[in-house]
Amino acid sequence: MQLVDLTYEREEKFLSEFALKSKDTKGRQTYVEPDGLRTEFQRDRDRITHCKSFRRLMHKTQVFLSPEDEHYRTRLTHTIEVTQIARTIARGLSLNEDLTEAAALGHDLGHTPFGHAGEMVLQQCFSPDFTHYRQSLRVVDKLESGGRGLNLTYEVRDGILNHTGKCMASTLEGVIVKFADRIAYINHDIDDAVRGGVIVPDDIPRELRTVLGESHSRRIATMVSSVISSSLGKNEIVMDDEVNDATMKLREFLNERVYHNSTAKSEEERAKQLLMMLYEYFVKHPDELPAEYAENEEDSVERRVCDYIAGMTDRFAITTFERLFVPKVWGSFEVNK
Repeated sequence: MQLVDLTYEREEKFLSEFALKSKDTKGRQTYVEPDGLRTEFQRDRDRITHCKSFRRLMHKTQVFLSPEDEHYRTRLTHTIEVTQIARTIARGLSLNEDLTEAAALGHDLGHTPFGHAGEMVLQQCFSPDFTHYRQSLRVVDKLESGGRGLNLTYEVRDGILNHTGKCMASTLEGVIVKFADRIAYINHDIDDAVRGGVIVPDDIPRELRTVLGESHSRRIATMVSSVISSSLGKNEIVMDDEVNDATMKLREFLNERVYHNSTAKSEEERAKQLLMMLYEYFVKHPDELPAEYAENEEDSVERRVCDYIAGMTDRFAITTFERLFVPKVWGSFEVNK
């Protein structure tokens, strides 16, 4: 018996009737031989964590643009926190942790440099329909592995695409990622805002602190516990009304005091201008795109430039801008005679 067969047996014995069992996956767009050690969702997890787009998340902004303090969250640390919360919920509900983990790890692979500022630039320059979650799916379907994509399972792709907004994944495991993403960013953005001096803990309305808790860890525990207790034994993922209402009000507080705060967003307009100029430059000079984008003749120049810009880290966007637009200071030189 292979190790993966033992995993299938454990899932049948211990997972909820509402869980998506690994053996029941709808599979991949291109068939690959089964692995004797890992389920298909475990293989997806490994494909994601070993891809270039995942590594680049470490240098992409979460909320604070290019902060000098290394303790602020990046898109990578956000992803890790989302994954940890999502697995906790999945375990509490006896759902498929491997599927949940894979979707959580891949949910932001297509996020732009400079956070949502970059997303807004590409919506303006490329297409109003551009979103980071569609771009994340494009990354795993096409852009990774030299244009071959990662060939992930249907369920993981579905969880990545439907992790935000009004979108809803087709599996409970995918829906968990949506809840975990919200729980993670609300709480770590508060933590970073306090660190940045944008707010102090007592700025959070007292009625919200009473329901959710006074500390970072207590708020997360309250939200996670609410999801587990409210969803247990149900074919849906929900949060009880009191905690959900407080959570949504806390997000509104963040929108007003942090996400649109002049201190937190002081560099955002300059970041937008930087990306706009890069986009315009490469549309006019497509021959200067890296080979993996320049040689892709299936897509328009604008689409290829969008993919290139979206994949940049904050620091790479800045250094590319400096290379293209900032005059070099001449050092000492000799005139040839």
